[in-house]
Formats: sequence, C-alpha cells, structure tokens
Amino acid sequence: MDVRPGLTALTLTAVLLAGCGGGGNQADPAPTSAATAGSTTTAATTSTTGAGDCPDLAVDPGWYGDNHQRLSEMLTRLGTCGGAGDVASGAPLALFDWDNTVVKNDIGDATTYWMIANGKVLQPADWATVSTWLTPEAAQALTTACGALAEPGQPLPTDTPAGMACADEILEVYSDGETTADLKAFAGYNARRIEPQYAFAAQLLAGYTDAEVMDFARQARDQNLNAPEGTQQQVGSEDVTGWVRHYDQVTDLIQVMQARGFDVRIVSASSEPVVRVWAESLGLEGDKVMGVTVVHDGDRLTSTLTACGGDETSMTYIEGKRCRVNEQIFGITGPAAFDPAPEDKRAVFGAGDSDTDVSFMIDATELRLAINRNKTELMCHAYDNEDGKWLINPMFIDPEDQEDDPYPCSTAGEILPDGGKGPLKDIAGNLIEDQQDTVHR
Repeated sequence: MDVRPGLTALTLTAVLLAGCGGGGNQADPAPTSAATAGSTTTAATTSTTGAGDCPDLAVDPGWYGDNHQRLSEMLTRLGTCGGAGDVASGAPLALFDWDNTVVKNDIGDATTYWMIANGKVLQPADWATVSTWLTPEAAQALTTACGALAEPGQPLPTDTPAGMACADEILEVYSDGETTADLKAFAGYNARRIEPQYAFAAQLLAGYTDAEVMDFARQARDQNLNAPEGTQQQVGSEDVTGWVRHYDQVTDLIQVMQARGFDVRIVSASSEPVVRVWAESLGLEGDKVMGVTVVHDGDRLTSTLTACGGDETSMTYIEGKRCRVNEQIFGITGPAAFDPAPEDKRAVFGAGDSDTDVSFMIDATELRLAINRNKTELMCHAYDNEDGKWLINPMFIDPEDQEDDPYPCSTAGEILPDGGKGPLKDIAGNLIEDQQDTVHR
C-alpha cells in the first residue's frame, strides 16, 4: 500500500502479527493516562500462519481504557485471515464515518476552502437554484456579492481582491449557515436527513466532472496533509483551519479489519468524489465509499441531491446514512430504508464522532466506537450504553476538554426533524437520563 503524504511509514506497518486464533494473547488495554496528540503506533512483530499474515490491532496509548482489548476480541472472534471480504459473501460489515473519525478535521471543509481560495467555484445561473433550502435572503446576498463577477458557468474570482466579498459570503453561508448580515441561510429541511451546509459544499462543485473534482480534492488533500498541525489559512478575509491528519490508530484498525476478512466501508457526509480521493490509500474504492451524491447532467455534476428511500431527497446525514447503507448494501428500498434493518442485514461495527453518525452506529450489532467530540445525541447514547456495546475514545489528536455540565439527554438530546431538540430515548424506547462526560484526556 502506498504511503500517504503526511502519514509515517510506521503507521502502515505497525500491526502485531500473530495467528488468528490468538485470542488468549491479547495485549493489555491502553492505560487511561495514555499519550496525547501525535502519538504513534508501536513497532510491529510478525508471524505467519498457513492462511497468511493475520495482523492484530497494534498496542497504542491512544486507545482508552479497555477499548483495545474489546476491539481485539471482536477482530479475533469474527475475523478470518486472508484479506478483505464482501458482505454479499457473508463477511462481517464494518462502517466508518470519515471526518474526525478516520482523520482529524474535515475533508469537506478542506476541499471547500481550497475551491474558494483558488477561484474554482463556478457561477450558477441563479443562486436560488443551488440549494432547495437556501432562503431568499441568502440567495440575494450571494447574488449581490457574486453575481457581477462572472458569467454563468465561469469561475468566480474568489482568489482575488475583487472577489473577496463573494468569497466571504459563500464561506459564511457554508460555515455558519448565515449570511454576512447574520440572516438565516437555510430553511425548510428535515434535520434528520439533511444538513444543508454540508449539502452546500457538494452543490458548490456543480458544473465539474467527477474527475475534475477528484483532482481538486487531491490538491486540497496534499496541501492539508503537508501543512503543520494547527495551520490556519486565509479564505476571503477569514482565517480557517488549514490542516488534516490521519488517525494512526483508526488507520491501523481499518487495515487489520481488511486483513481479517471484514468488509470495510466509509459512509460520510462529505461529497462522494472527495471522500473517494481520501479513501484511495486505504484501498477503499467503488462501492466501499459512500458520500453525498448529486444528479449528473451528462458527465457533469449538478446541484440536485440524489434521492434515497424512494422520492425523499436525502443525503448521508443521520437517518440518511442509514438509508444509504440499507439501500446500497442490503437492497432495502422505499421508506423502509430509513428504518432499522433486520439484524441479519446490519453492520457488526460502526465508528463515528458526531450526531450525523447516530443511526448507522445504533444499528451495529457487535461494537460501536464513539470518538468523543462532545456531540450531544451521540454521546448520550454512548454513555447510556444500554446494551454494553458502546466504546468511547477521546480524539486521538487534540482531544476535546471534558464537558462541565451533563449532556441534556432527557430534555434536549435528540435532533428533531424541524431542527429543534427534544427528549432522547434509547433503542428500547426508554428515556435516556442526562449523562456526565467522563471519558477524556
């Protein structure tokens, strides 16, 4: 496997190799006082069985508590040496979110910032048609700031002083969901199936081919992986995050799963062509990568999102992630794709960091790894841990501080379709009590 920019060769080789049946020789769990940002996996040792190399999860201080032990036990119990499997042939399915789960920071942000900073966003014929949920005030603000700068279909000069106001308006709508005049930018969407700001990032790619978008994404990837940790970059008049790093520990987990016969797939709320670029170096291609998709006009992307679950326009966000998994992987169509599937049509493992990941993670039948970014709905479920299958791990790089107040699960734990918050219930329908944040560095 090729070494990615920004990843050490150690990451790609640091697995402890042993016989697949070595469940009695699992390493002790990482101590809770483990290392902070920048820790790397331990050196590997290798042994070979008749079935070929069968890696174990590398011992690493980034794993919290007994997470390493429990993951290792699952890998040994469900895995089969010999390379990546396919769920269609009975392989166990493992699903990972990407942003802030496989990597630190957000590749959707990285690509959108790069597009604006390099003058690549194409002028739409009408800003009001870019997003179904764009408010009239936001459409007018974008038209005022950008409308006179380029003909429809031509690049907006957001990389020049003349285009700075346009860059700022696009950035504000994308990043904050508001105009530069603090007016609401989006309305009228189902907040459990659509995140309009994430969708807007995919919609700003309209007019390009998939190949062109992937080329832009590679340039953004290389820039962000090569930038020092903590880098800020200027987009328009604003300073924004300018770096991304792979989590060595999650890279290792994915590679061990692949070697042990799991079918590993990505389900992300970033644009699918962008996610494909980042997933390439992990050998995840084709139907192994799911992200936000749009309708094509010939070979060019439009700003119209594709449907899931029948006629409902949706994206890979909360229930939309479940829908995409159920529809694409298990062939469940129509409105039923938004519902939990029968247990024999589910992933065994799910990993995520945010409320957007809640539905597909709840559906996982064996273990669920929550990377703690202090996201209320996800962490309420993870700390409640009604069936004992949740694992919580602090972020492997620059972890969040402990939340001082309990998560308000009982009153405002669930994101409602109208965007409000309400009481959160567990899988069995019981109210989840408020939960204290206890897993942190």
